[in-house]
Amino acid sequence: MNKKICTIGLLMLMCVSLSCAQATGNTSQASGSSMGQGSAPATPPTIASVLNKSIKGIESEFVSAADAMPEDKYSYAPTNGEFKGVRTFAQEVRHVAATNWEVAAGILGEKPPVETAGPNDNGPEAIKTKADIVKYLKDSFAYVHKAVDQITPDNLVAQVNSPFDPSGKAKTTRLSMAVLLFGHGFDHYGQIVEYLRSNGIVPPASRGQ
Repeated sequence: MNKKICTIGLLMLMCVSLSCAQATGNTSQASGSSMGQGSAPATPPTIASVLNKSIKGIESEFVSAADAMPEDKYSYAPTNGEFKGVRTFAQEVRHVAATNWEVAAGILGEKPPVETAGPNDNGPEAIKTKADIVKYLKDSFAYVHKAVDQITPDNLVAQVNSPFDPSGKAKTTRLSMAVLLFGHGFDHYGQIVEYLRSNGIVPPASRGQ
């Protein structure tokens, strides 16, 4: 798992560097072409802005998918095959939201501002209705953006406490946690897509224009 996370982290860092380089190049071109027109140059990208753009991608797809499932299907879990003990749709969404809260808190170096604990890492069972679960999810992404805004070149790979080790002994980096948010979110997005399609619902992100 650590080797996998390190590999993903390296790839993500390369993507961030490439995105920044491309955007800087585009900014320079735009600045050069507009100098005669008196236009102000575009704001150059930052580590935080590039990471936030990627976060918005998973946020858009996951939140729209959570919204698309009717409330009476939030208790759905597949049964046709080897699916014993899998999460319900509601538990999938709460799990991702709770993880968002925990990881963002880790990036910020603070405790999550909401309850995240629950059986099997499924988030608080007290959050039951679709409206409350979706709000919990949306608020978690807002908190993620707040955390990512604090990531800079100076603290990107500095050692910080892992949010998943209460003892405080395990260490990680803000980059690793940001990468985890992408990978974890899309992992579970792939699962809830199957839940939607099993109920005759095409995920909003797959409907086209």
